[in-house]
Formats: sequence, structure tokens, C-alpha cells
Amino acid sequence: MCLIEADFLRKLFCLYITDTTFLMDRLENIRNFCIIAHVDHGKTTLSDRLLEETQTIQKRDMQDQLLDSMDLERERGITIKCHPVSMLYDFEGRRYRLNLIDTPGHVDFSYEVSRSLAACEGAILLIDAAQGVEAQTVANAHLAVAQGLEIIPVINKVDLPSAQPDMCRKQIEDVLAIPAEDAILASGKSGIGIKDILKAVIERVPPPRLADYPQMRALIFDCVFDSYKGVICYVRVFSGSLKPGDEIMLMSSAHKTLVKEVGRFVPTMTPESSLEAGCTGYIVSNNLKEVSDVRIGDTITSASNPAKEMLSGYKEVKPMVFSGIYPVDTSEYEKLKVSIAKLQLNDSALTYQAETSVALGFGFRCGFLGLLHMEIVQERLRREYGLDIISTYPSVVYKLDLHDGSKIEIDNPCRLPDPTTIAAIYEPLIKANILIPTESIGDMLALVAEKRGYCEKTETIDDTRVMLVCTLPLNEILIDFNDRLKSITRGYGSMDYDMAGYSQSKLVRLDILVNGEQIDAFASIVHSDKAEQKGRALCAKLKDILPRQMFKVAIQAAIGGKIIARETIGSYRKDVTAKCYGGDITRKKKLLEKQKEGKKRMKQIGKVSIPQEAFVDVLKSNT
Repeated sequence: MCLIEADFLRKLFCLYITDTTFLMDRLENIRNFCIIAHVDHGKTTLSDRLLEETQTIQKRDMQDQLLDSMDLERERGITIKCHPVSMLYDFEGRRYRLNLIDTPGHVDFSYEVSRSLAACEGAILLIDAAQGVEAQTVANAHLAVAQGLEIIPVINKVDLPSAQPDMCRKQIEDVLAIPAEDAILASGKSGIGIKDILKAVIERVPPPRLADYPQMRALIFDCVFDSYKGVICYVRVFSGSLKPGDEIMLMSSAHKTLVKEVGRFVPTMTPESSLEAGCTGYIVSNNLKEVSDVRIGDTITSASNPAKEMLSGYKEVKPMVFSGIYPVDTSEYEKLKVSIAKLQLNDSALTYQAETSVALGFGFRCGFLGLLHMEIVQERLRREYGLDIISTYPSVVYKLDLHDGSKIEIDNPCRLPDPTTIAAIYEPLIKANILIPTESIGDMLALVAEKRGYCEKTETIDDTRVMLVCTLPLNEILIDFNDRLKSITRGYGSMDYDMAGYSQSKLVRLDILVNGEQIDAFASIVHSDKAEQKGRALCAKLKDILPRQMFKVAIQAAIGGKIIARETIGSYRKDVTAKCYGGDITRKKKLLEKQKEGKKRMKQIGKVSIPQEAFVDVLKSNT
């Protein structure tokens, strides 16, 4: 009898657990939201406090920046990849499942932010109480509004002595057009206002949308590669359900595959029996072996009963900046090839193709979302794969109209065709929102004009700051624009930009010749008005770096067949007249003439070997 009662109680308990889970995962008990903000406004720290408050992570297991898994993210204090996590929270007698996505803040990763927003119904807009509304704050707020999300403004770091919450409230209303009374005062470091934030998420963020669609649809907002499981897709299920054994289809490519495993992030990946509508989690399939098979923003549907239309917002990510990456030691080419392929498995925005340079040997032409993305990729190659690499000058994609009526695109200066065949060259433009202190407006306008840009309008943010809306060529901001912006504004300036199409411009290819030989690693596409200035600077830099030879070496900058700048490296010279102790001067002249003829012959057959250090120094300089 006792055994029967025990079995009955066990079944009743299992039924209760199942029913509780069902109630907990009902649509009205699920909230999907993300945290968006400018760089260094405290997104990841706030995520840590939310994990603690919901007891998703015990205090003994807690560490700072828990969701930032990469060493680079922790060192630089920035988020590079979005990080999802599922939390359970009891509020007013009901248990809610809160699905959070921590997003990057830098403009280079705005595509990651847009995909994360598409997977949510609400967004916490975080604002530093000491710094106020910044350029990326405005950009992210506009992205959230465009997606129709419920925005919860949170003023963070209110415990700082320099905090100005009243100023932030005014900026929230004036700049973002969001009611200031909705703003929550909080501190991710000390835990102030965390319960108020969770309450606002539950009360103000709507339950999952589009759940009544007849077919199963899920949005892929990120993916990573695992050596054992293959490609792991981070998904938000909008309608239907996903469970192991289901056959699914990627709608953009019609690729079909079987689901092997589904699960949630709590915050580590934890397998589940299924993912229902409204849930955020991951899926592992049996034949997705490369990240290139999956496109971020794609829609997953059932292979047997496919959806008629994709979820909105899908677009293919396009690299904006291109640079050549070469190994310092040419024998490490195969190692570099394998390393970039592995890196791309966890970074779908990185593109690459093999190329050859006369000066640098074999390498790869890589495409990046921006300069920070390029810097992160190069640093990861050095750290994670132990490679010593050289990168060429960053370049952008130019569009060309040729005289024969054809149109082409190039991302490498070495591929620019003969100038006589080109009818027009178009360069990409950006529209930049630059937030600066009022006293820096004159110097900033001068910098914009120097970079061939112009200011369309100015908007006053408050008594101390203005926002400049400027149009600039993308190529002009690649090297030193952000550094000079920070220098002019003493660190208080910030910038966000969007692509603004193409414009015809007078562009030329600038070549550098050393001893008459063209060095393709130093080739660049520049505006004709700046070509001479840049050519002189490069020649002067090379003169200081290149070692002297036994003969004079000419360093020249050329546009086509026209030399526009030159520097000469003097030769080593043996004192051939040292043995002449007196006597007629003609004897000394004879020896000097003989030496001169010998050096002339040496120059004709001699080759200048440029050390790798010279490439590193020149390519890292801001000339």
C-alpha cells in the first residue's frame, strides 16, 4: 500500500511540475527584452545585477562582466558579441520567464544590435548619469523605435558624485522624445533600482508577438561554431515549437536539416525538451558544419509545412572596410589560412579571400564592419592563434563606370584599372551624428572640412553640447578621425554614422616606388587634391625607416606615370681617396669617378630589400 501511495504521489508531483512549467511558459508570462546603450554606459554590469536579483547565478559563482566571455571584451570593457540569457523571476505571485539579450554598443556592431532588437518586444535604454545622451544612444533608440519596441529609459550610475539625473531626464525628453517620468534611476554597480527595472519589464514590455501565425517561424539572431556540435544557432521562436527530431528549413537558402538539440541559456547552454513560441534559446542541427551555411537574420521554418513569408528585417551583412592581412613570416601562410577560417566560424561578418603581394607574399583580403571590428579580428589572430601579422592600409568599396559602359566594384587599390579606361569613380559616403561640447564646434567643423565633408545642420542638445549632422566620405574617417575627434573634444565627443550612398569624386591611385620598383602594399586610392601631400609624407616616412644601401635609393610617389614626390636615401661610401697622401688632384678625381661608375652599375642590378619592420611602421603610421 505504501508503494502504491508513493508512486501516486510521485506521479502527482511530476504532473504539478509539468503544469507549473506550462503555466510559467505561457505567452503572458514571457518577456523578451534587450539592453541597448552607448559604449561604456554599463550594459554588462547591469546584466550582472539582473542575474543576481533573479538568482540565475549564485553569488559564489558570480564574476564581473559574466556575459562577456572573451578576454578582449573584459580587457577593453566593451561587448563585441550579443549574449542571451533566460531568467526566472517571481512577481506578485506569478513566475515570469525573462529572456534578456545583452548587445554591443559600438557603431561597428550596430547590425548585431538590430538583429537583437528584432528578437525582442522591449528594450532597456541605458544612459550614463554622468555623460548623458550620446551619439550611439540616439542611434540605438531610433533602431528600437523603428522595430516598434517598448522603450524603458534607465539612468545608470546615479551613485557617482558627477551624476546629473535631472540633465539626463531633460535630454531624454528633448533629444529622444521619450517621457522623462518613465525613466528609472539605477546603478548597475551598487544594485540601486534593479527591482524597479524588473517590475518595469514585466508591466511595460508586451508579451511575445506574432505567436498566432499558423506555421512555425524562428529568427536567427546569432550563431557560433562548436568543435563537437557544429554550428549552434541562437534563435527566437515566434510561432510554433522546436524540438529534437524536427526537420527544419532555412528560408533564405531553402537548406533543410534535422534538429539534434534545443535548449536555453541559463546562462550556460542547457538542453530542453522543446522551445515554444515566445522563447529564446539555441538549436543544434545535424548537417550545419560551417557558419557560412547560416545567415544572421534568417528565418527558420518547418520543412514539412513551411511558412509563406519570412520574418521582417532580414538583410545580408555587408563589410564596409577592407584590409590585407599577411604573415610576417611567409612560412606561416598555411597557419594563417586555417586561423582565419576558424575565426570566421564564430564571426559571420568577417569575409576573406586569398591574394598575393609582390612585397608581402601570400595573404588574404579581409572585409570588416568597421575599424574596431578590424582591430578586434587582428588582435584575436595574434592572441588566440599566436600569429605575427601585418595589415595593409584599410580601404573601402569603390564603384567605377568604364568607358565601354560596364560597371565594376573594387576594394583593393591594386585592382584599379588603367585611368584611361575609367569614366567615373564613386566613393561611399556616410551621414554622421557627432555629439561634442559647444566650445569645440569651431575645431570640429575645421576637421570635417579637412576630411572633405560638410555640416548639414546643428542641433542643440543642452547648454553644453551640440550635435552636428555631417556628410563625409567613408574613406576619410578610416585612419585617424576618431582619435582626432576625442583629442579636439578632450574625450567628451562621440560619433555614430550610417551609410549614405555613393558620390562621384576625383580619385586617383597613389603608388610608391622604391628604386624604381612599385611596392603594392603601400598603394592607396586618394583624392587628387590630397595626393601630393600624402605622397610627400609617405616618402619622408620611408626615408627614415628604410636601411641605407651601397648605392643611392630613390623613393618616389607617383600617380600613373607622373612622379609627384621624391626622397633619396644616401649610399654608404667608402673613402677611396684615403690612400692618396698628397699628389695631383686629378688622381683623387680619377678614383672618385671610378667609384661613381661602379655604384651606377650596382644600382642597375641591385635590389632594395624592405624589412618587415618598415611595413609595420609605415602601415601603422597615420600618414
